[in-house]
Amino acid sequence: MKGMTKLSVNINKIATLRNARGGNMPNVVKMALDCEKFGAEGITVHPRPDERHIKYADVLELKKVVTTEFNIEGYPDKRYMELVMKVKPHQATLVPDPPDAITSNAGWDTINNKALLIDIISELKSKGIRTSIFVEPKIEIIEAAHQIGTDRIELYTEPYATNYAKDKEQAVYDFVRAANRAKELGIGINAGHDLSLENLHYLKTCIPFLDEVSIGHALICDALYYGIQNTIQMYKRKLILN
Repeated sequence: MKGMTKLSVNINKIATLRNARGGNMPNVVKMALDCEKFGAEGITVHPRPDERHIKYADVLELKKVVTTEFNIEGYPDKRYMELVMKVKPHQATLVPDPPDAITSNAGWDTINNKALLIDIISELKSKGIRTSIFVEPKIEIIEAAHQIGTDRIELYTEPYATNYAKDKEQAVYDFVRAANRAKELGIGINAGHDLSLENLHYLKTCIPFLDEVSIGHALICDALYYGIQNTIQMYKRKLILN
């Protein structure tokens, strides 16, 4: 559908809850299947070296059953690359996090990491894996991303979310400029981090050609109140332009 933005549900928080008690409750694989059944167009995971939420074994099990787009985020160290090459997800999203980071909190410096990213992206694309890199909304970063050959960027939207309530037009300004430049260069555009029921629709309105949003923390928190099926539909409605 023209202008459709896919909703990819990040299920890391489901794994965090499971790991807090041990055992297999809630069941991460079942939750992924339920998210798909309830309308999600993708499943995102971010396995970290300490396996504090999604485990590497989870990724292998999810590969067997996920029928929508499977997106694996992570810092492209040896272990991540070996896992992605084995699983061959639809998309690999590269983030510049150190191993001990609580969550992603910055985008790639695509200028100073150009050689590294060119090699990694070339390797991933040789296996037919779509690549996306986590970036901040800076024109020079977007232009350098084009030079390294990434298929997509994922706009790091925490600054947008933080400033949305103060001045939403100002909050979204840099993101619109960056998205427009990426579109001019033929780069696909994803977005993620701190997107919520409150701020998602305005972002979509300002960047109607978004390919995908990846949402985990807020969506799972909302599901505690509204239920996961209803919550997914609520988020999808925020991606429809009136």
